[in-house]
Amino acid sequence: MSVTINFQRLPDSDPMIDLPAYATSGAAGADIRANFVPDLRATGLRLAPMERALVPTGLACAIPQGFEMQIRARSGLAVKHGIALVNAPGTIDSDYRGPIGVIMINLGASAFTIEHGMRIAQIVIAPVTQAQFALTDRLDATDRGQGGFGSTGTV
Repeated sequence: MSVTINFQRLPDSDPMIDLPAYATSGAAGADIRANFVPDLRATGLRLAPMERALVPTGLACAIPQGFEMQIRARSGLAVKHGIALVNAPGTIDSDYRGPIGVIMINLGASAFTIEHGMRIAQIVIAPVTQAQFALTDRLDATDRGQGGFGSTGTV
């Protein structure tokens, strides 16, 4: 299945930074990059351990109705540096037209600098199903019942 996502560059963004792109033909996520305002391009953004920041991508987009854009962590940044996303996965709804930002956190032991143009996250486009919500006096029974948090065993 293919869907078109239209992007718009924001006024202070660097037009030389690539749009999101898939690194391989089988990739589910497209890499999205940091795109800082001119004052931060040379230095980037330093994240101390346990510090979080909203990292700009310099982009806004139009997602077709019936789809969402999920923002997910990059495994390489996570395993090598402890860089994660605070609200992973983040969701961008089809009716949002504002700036796309990535909420990043440094869970590592050392400071980490996010550089201008760095691949900071990946985006996954997914279909959305909206549910109908109803109140009832009784739920159907299952073998599991109310068991939760480890109730199905450890193996």
